[in-house]
Amino acid sequence: MTASLDRQFFFDTVQHALFKGSLAPAQIEGMNAILDYWDANLATADRRWLAYILATAFHETAYTMQPVRETLATSDSRAVEILESAFASGRLSWVKSPYWRADEDGKCWLGRGLVQLTHKRNYEAMSDVTGIDLVAEPDRAMEMAPAVTILIEGMLRGSFTGHRLCDHLNEEREDWVNARRIVNGTDRAEKLAGYGRVFLAAIRSHPAL
Repeated sequence: MTASLDRQFFFDTVQHALFKGSLAPAQIEGMNAILDYWDANLATADRRWLAYILATAFHETAYTMQPVRETLATSDSRAVEILESAFASGRLSWVKSPYWRADEDGKCWLGRGLVQLTHKRNYEAMSDVTGIDLVAEPDRAMEMAPAVTILIEGMLRGSFTGHRLCDHLNEEREDWVNARRIVNGTDRAEKLAGYGRVFLAAIRSHPAL
């Protein structure tokens, strides 16, 4: 029988190490959703993977641990305004084609979720993973259950960039910095590596009785 994670220890540790001594109910809810999925489906897997998954959600959601829309806007239209302004001013120099602009069906493929899911092709791929037609209803990537599935399964399978958790964290290799390539090249890679190590220190099984 696999020992369950000691969540009291987990939350006590991350609260002080990453959340400035205080956790909001929404942050606890988001982390519990990730931990629940892990316990139900991946309890015997490498816990460094869980740590880096949590680190990714921590960064990608601006520490809220809740599914968010790109730019943290409360609507697609506002997110598009912010992205268009940034693009026009040259602050998104790596973007060749503005993926957030509405397509012929009026849908925007901007980032949503616990990991920022962008581009229609990725919504199509994650539709197969979640069992939800995200192409028909892209905003469902903002719901907690599918957002958790997208985050975890996407990082396990290499759905985002071709890089997988097992490529960087395995028996021979522990490369926290290049694990960032699973989602977004080397953007903030050192910072994410630090978050991952903190989350790992917080993950332990319940002490033996």
